[in-house]
Amino acid sequence: MRENVETLPKRVSMSDILAKVVNTEYHLLPGTTTTICHITLQNGFIILGQSACVDPGEYNQALGEKYAFEDAIDKIWQLEGYLLAERRYQAALK
Repeated sequence: MRENVETLPKRVSMSDILAKVVNTEYHLLPGTTTTICHITLQNGFIILGQSACVDPGEYNQALGEKYAFEDAIDKIWQLEGYLLAERRYQAALK
């Protein structure tokens, strides 16, 4: 089905991004304060986000997971923004 540039969205929203997430896992790298967020998208693509704490005495698991998740979401946002821009560009060519 041909897409029409006038009917395509002009932006990506947080709800668009979260709707594509099917699984989220967190991993603390052993012996470190580095938290990895592993997000699986609907199409099976995997995005990794990370966070780290400088002072091991200040490490907070909930904050590590929050910041790693935000890092992964930022990466998804970039990909989804590019995809939407490409869809709009291709639709305008037709």
